[in-house]
Amino acid sequence: MCHLQLRTLVFVAWLLAYVAFLLSVRKMWTGKYVRSPLARSLFMNMAGARDAAAIETQEWYQCGPDLLGESVRPLFVQSHLDEDTKAFLKGSVEKSGWLFTQLYHSFISTVLGPLVSRTSINGFLGRGSMFVFSAEQFRRLLRIDAEWRADRLLDLGAGDGGVTEVMGVHFREVYATEVSPPMKWLLQRKNYKLLGINEWHQTGFQYDVISCLNLLDRCDDPLRLLRDIRLSLVPDTGRLVLAAVLPFQPYVEVGGKWQRPKEHVRVKGKTWEEQVTNLSNEVFRRAGFEVEAVTRLPYLCEGDMYNDYYVLDDAVFVLKSSGESSGLPEY
Repeated sequence: MCHLQLRTLVFVAWLLAYVAFLLSVRKMWTGKYVRSPLARSLFMNMAGARDAAAIETQEWYQCGPDLLGESVRPLFVQSHLDEDTKAFLKGSVEKSGWLFTQLYHSFISTVLGPLVSRTSINGFLGRGSMFVFSAEQFRRLLRIDAEWRADRLLDLGAGDGGVTEVMGVHFREVYATEVSPPMKWLLQRKNYKLLGINEWHQTGFQYDVISCLNLLDRCDDPLRLLRDIRLSLVPDTGRLVLAAVLPFQPYVEVGGKWQRPKEHVRVKGKTWEEQVTNLSNEVFRRAGFEVEAVTRLPYLCEGDMYNDYYVLDDAVFVLKSSGESSGLPEY
C-alpha cells in the first residue's frame, strides 16, 4: 500500500513538473520577440485593425518568372492570399491560444510519440489539419467553374479529409487512401470511399482527377506511384493535381522515426524556380506527364502551444498524360 502511494505521489509530481515546464516554454515562445509577429498582425487585421500582415504574406506566393525554364514560364499561375486562407490562419491562431487543450495535446504527443506516427497522433487528437489550396485556387488551376462536375476523384494520402472537401464538391464519387487508422476513421465519418494503398489502381475503373498532395516526398516508391497514377487516369481528360514541398527532401515515417525512401528522386536546383523546372522537364516528363499549370502556395498546418501555425513552401502542379513514358527513371 505504501509503495502504491509513493508511486502515485511520484507520478503526480512528475505530471505537475511537466505542466510547469510546458507553461514556462509557452511563456517564452509567446514573448514579444519570439512568437510570430506576422500571425499576431494577421489576427489583428482579421479583427479589423489593419492589413499590413496580409501584404507580408504575399511572399508566400512570389515567383521569379524569369528564373523558370522557358517551357514552364507560360504555365505559371499567380496565386494570392484569399479569404479561405485567411480564415484557416485565423482559426489556427485561435486554437493555439487554447491553453489547456494545447497542454493536453502536448502531453499525449509526448507519451505516444515513441509508439505511433505523428499523423496518427494528430488524427487521434483531431488536430493538425492541413491547408493546401482554397476552392477558388483549385478551380483556377484546373480552369473550371463552380458548377463543373465529373465522376470520380481519388485523393491519395487524404489525411483528415480537410483538403478532400475542397475538391470533392466537384465529383459524384470521392475515393481516398490513407495509412493512419485514426485518419481512416475520420475519412469514413465524412462518407468517403476508402481504398487500400495497394488496391486503388486495381479497381477496374479510372479517375477523372487524382490528387497527390505532399506525398511524393513521403513514399517509398515515388516513381512507381507516378506510373500507377498515369495508368489510372481517364485517357485524354484525366488530370493529376500534385503538390510537392520545395526544397525536395524525401523521407518516410516508420513507427515514429524518419528514414530515407527505397526509391530516391533527385531534384536538381537550389531555388524554388529551379526545382520546379527540373521536376517539370525531367521527373514528370520521364514518368509520362506534362505540366498544364503550376503555382506557388503555402502548405499550412494548424499550430500548437509553441507556434500559431506551421508553413512550408509548396509547388502545386496540374499534370496530364503525355502519352509517352521512358519508363521508371534511374536516379
